[in-house]
Amino acid sequence: MCGIFGIAKHAEAVNMTYLGLHMLQHRGQESTGISSSDGAAVFTYKANGYVADVFTEEILSRLRGSNAIGHTRYSTAGGGGECNAQPIVAVMAGIIVSLVHNGNLINADGLRSVLERDGAVFQSTSDSEVIVHLLARAQTHDIMERLIWALGQVQGAFSLIILTRDSVIGVRDPNGFRPLNLGRIDGSYVFASETCAFDLIGAEYIREVEPGEIIMICGTEMKSVKLPPARRLAKCIFEHVYFSRPDSIVFGRSVHERRNRMGSILARESPVDADLVVPVPDSGIAAAEGFSEESGIRLKHALTRNHYGKRSFIEPRSSIRDFGLKVKLNPVRALLVGKSVVLIDDSIVRGSTSRKLIRRIKAAGAIEVHMRISCPPTMWPCFMGVDTPTRKELIASSHTIEEICRSIEADSLAYLSLRGLLEAMEADNEFCTACYTGEYPLDVSHLLAGQI
Repeated sequence: MCGIFGIAKHAEAVNMTYLGLHMLQHRGQESTGISSSDGAAVFTYKANGYVADVFTEEILSRLRGSNAIGHTRYSTAGGGGECNAQPIVAVMAGIIVSLVHNGNLINADGLRSVLERDGAVFQSTSDSEVIVHLLARAQTHDIMERLIWALGQVQGAFSLIILTRDSVIGVRDPNGFRPLNLGRIDGSYVFASETCAFDLIGAEYIREVEPGEIIMICGTEMKSVKLPPARRLAKCIFEHVYFSRPDSIVFGRSVHERRNRMGSILARESPVDADLVVPVPDSGIAAAEGFSEESGIRLKHALTRNHYGKRSFIEPRSSIRDFGLKVKLNPVRALLVGKSVVLIDDSIVRGSTSRKLIRRIKAAGAIEVHMRISCPPTMWPCFMGVDTPTRKELIASSHTIEEICRSIEADSLAYLSLRGLLEAMEADNEFCTACYTGEYPLDVSHLLAGQI
């Protein structure tokens, strides 16, 4: 779920990267980093924390050059810790490389063991560092040839941006699991996980980096080559359900429009007689709008979100029940008293948060809470860059919808069907839906072992 950004041949490359990362902060809050190049040297700074807290004006002034890349980290492999912050920088046969990665490699442990046996010394526990060590072992001085060879060894999800002394390179894995977009500003090319990063800096969206494509930007020149194609495309459908910002274009589609369609189809599939449609902010808002428009039930924002809820809070010594949820979401009592509510959320994972939220809405005066989820039940873990719990922890893997409804204390519960989700996406076999079906596009049996 990390966010990556890169820009080539721009006088304000470092500041543009800082702004781009700010717009991608939702994709990772553990750590952040920027590398830049002036053609002779590469400068890097990274640390744990939010983009706006880590990068002061003084630190940004140390990062010189017209090429830059950046990263916001949400760990799915290797854990947190400053040692796993990116970019990862290495020098190999006179070539200096800085790399940022969004995704997850399913064969990283095996490759790491082989590399360590051959003398590689790892500085982190991140799977991303495996790619750097493979690049170092390629028997060529050409960076594109190194990349093609190294990426031929790895399996899984990887959207990458790589910085050398004189180029910026964007890469997307052949399955297309994670997004990467190409834009342009002032004659300079720019890469970003989501197009909302382009909007802030005034860049024009050109297109997706295609699955399996490597795009090298050297100055104002662009070169594109393709990795061998995958057996099938497997774009992560959860990017549209939850991850991405609604103001982004991801996989060539408006996130807001797709979520709105999910809500509209959900209203047709699972209607309910109620007074209000209430979204769980923020990812439930667009789906709730679609549900409201289709059903004719008025929408009210009866849950207020504290957008600083992910920062550290000191809990009082006299323990407050459900303190974490109260920091994040608070019901608007005046809107809820005496009302029957349709509560729209993007997913149910363990069920504990939904149960606490329904209790709070009823405590605020709602007489009924009917929960509607804008995707199918999440029954299987993801191994391609989503930090889902194990299968045993996913409530839908061991409970029926009726049992989940009782567990979360809702008056009714319904999910969007898989057919409805694909209809909303106007797609059939383009997306990975393994978290709903257990039908993985790659062999993950070694990772599933012990979870079933």
